Amino acid sequence: MTFRELLKEHWGFDSFRGIQEEIIESIAQGKDTLGLMPTGGGKSICFQVPTLAMDGLNIVVTPLISLMKDQVSRLRMNGIKAEAVYSGMMRDDISRAYDNCIYGNYKFLYISPERLGSELFRQKLAHIPRICMITVDEAHCVSQWGYDFRPSYLRIVEVRHLIPYHVPVLALTATATPKVVDDIQDKLEFKEHNVFSMSFERKNLAYIVRQTVDKTAETLSILQKMPQGSAIVYTRSRRLTSELAKYLIANGITADNYHAGLTDAEKDLRHINWSKGRNRVMVATNAFGMGIDKADVRLVIHYNVPDSIESYFQEAGRAGRDGEKSYAVLLYNRLDDSILRRRVNETYPDPEYIRQTYEDVCHFLQVGTGEGCGRTFDFSLEKFCKYFRHFANTANSALRLLNNAGYIDYAEDNDFKSRVHIILHKEELYLLNSREKQIDTLIHALLRNYTGLFADFEYIDENYLSHLTGLDVETVYRVLKDLNQRRIIDYIPRRNTPTVMFRIGRVDKEEIGLPPYVYEDRKADFARRIEEMIHYASEDNQCRSKMLLAYFGEPKAEECGGCDVCIRKKKMPKQEQLKMQMSQKIDGVLADGEWHTMADLWAISGNEEDIRAAVKWMIAEEEVVVKSNKIKKK
Repeated sequence: MTFRELLKEHWGFDSFRGIQEEIIESIAQGKDTLGLMPTGGGKSICFQVPTLAMDGLNIVVTPLISLMKDQVSRLRMNGIKAEAVYSGMMRDDISRAYDNCIYGNYKFLYISPERLGSELFRQKLAHIPRICMITVDEAHCVSQWGYDFRPSYLRIVEVRHLIPYHVPVLALTATATPKVVDDIQDKLEFKEHNVFSMSFERKNLAYIVRQTVDKTAETLSILQKMPQGSAIVYTRSRRLTSELAKYLIANGITADNYHAGLTDAEKDLRHINWSKGRNRVMVATNAFGMGIDKADVRLVIHYNVPDSIESYFQEAGRAGRDGEKSYAVLLYNRLDDSILRRRVNETYPDPEYIRQTYEDVCHFLQVGTGEGCGRTFDFSLEKFCKYFRHFANTANSALRLLNNAGYIDYAEDNDFKSRVHIILHKEELYLLNSREKQIDTLIHALLRNYTGLFADFEYIDENYLSHLTGLDVETVYRVLKDLNQRRIIDYIPRRNTPTVMFRIGRVDKEEIGLPPYVYEDRKADFARRIEEMIHYASEDNQCRSKMLLAYFGEPKAEECGGCDVCIRKKKMPKQEQLKMQMSQKIDGVLADGEWHTMADLWAISGNEEDIRAAVKWMIAEEEVVVKSNKIKKK
């Protein structure tokens, strides 16, 4: 079948979008390929279609457990064999998944990057009959200069060395600067550089920065003025997600909150209620968003300013995926500048603090000197911080840096699957005559599809049971909880449990070393990203879209006409517009931060009066300083 025929048969589309077909043709020719596609650009099509046309298994590396589960579920419902392996799974389940890929003619193995270094994976990899390609999702994570660098991604190259040389790699990302684009290809050892990119421009999405002292009242005001469509409000605080959701509800707006501290059952139910429109607004931390496939999000509000342009662009891009007019609003005031700059030291605390955190973790887990290598421990950050009097954010950052330096594996998001054990004897269960059809339907599905439920706990998948029974996932949860309360079954919902695994035996804290690529270089790069974000939020003379596109390597983009800056310009008197346009050109000359003579500015325009007026305006706005007939950016 042709690529288009596969697309039509399995996904129902008549044609590809954007650069999808170019990427597919490239990977089908055996070329290492990097695809740069904005959020909602259809990345999964780029690796799923060619895999079905090729002979063999596609190893898909992704850090997003919820996303891999969702894609595996969709592929299976489409009759396509797929497996997933990620942190938190039991060894027997992992072995079964690998064996399916070896013996079962499976097409996709989704795997988290942390699993690539395991001995079991390496053993099983050698027995997979044929691998047709490796897909690297969120490929910016492989780059030291990416905003979300993950050392575990460097193991992908090790995997390349264990399989035939001709097997191509497809790397995909929605956020990469030109520097990161080159680094991704080098780190993944592309045979030759080969990049396909879409413009990051979103013509239907208006970027707005709203300066306000009272962000809570401003959030409510914006939502009331835009009553149509779904919305996401991003905050940095779990506590604030709850408080803000309650405030919105009290003012007549249906809302819920979402953060990493919720149980998986709670997350799923809240996501479902929002997806189905039962709640208009989701107030969430950045734990909410990856894999969102909701087209009618009309509004994304950032209550707090993110750490980087990349994070902001990706989260804002969840609005307007259906192509309709939508808005991304960033709430900002000057206090945010100092808050943002404090994050540099919170995220990269003093090296001595990091060493002390390592020592405290060893005491907390009762690991002696030289001991612990290869051992994994459940780890409660809350209890640890309370016992040793650490601030949670700073301690969490120290643990991540110890992870990146190779001393521990710190997994914050282990996913332990739901479990069910039938308490009643078989005879008692069969005599049970429920008046609720839903209960009978679910019990029959459990008995038909899971063995050993009477003897012990068995792992189940609520989404799979939903598919089997025709009940929605919310109803499956409700019925299972009801059966648990009636002591017919024991039901343990999915849970996330952080873990710490010691890669090497415990060392003295004085021996802890932090290489530049883990600490100094990354800290400097993080500080640079913070300043870029502050510049974006505080700048009020340049088109928002144009600033974002320039950051991602599109310096010649046109003004969008729809952001707050462009709208304000349209309302300005013509003379004021000319001043602003001239000031932007002057900005270009002064961008190097050096002193320039006024003569350097005359080359911009033959009209000295326009330049003088613009300079006066910039002095009044405290954007430049003039001294001894020389001018410099302030």
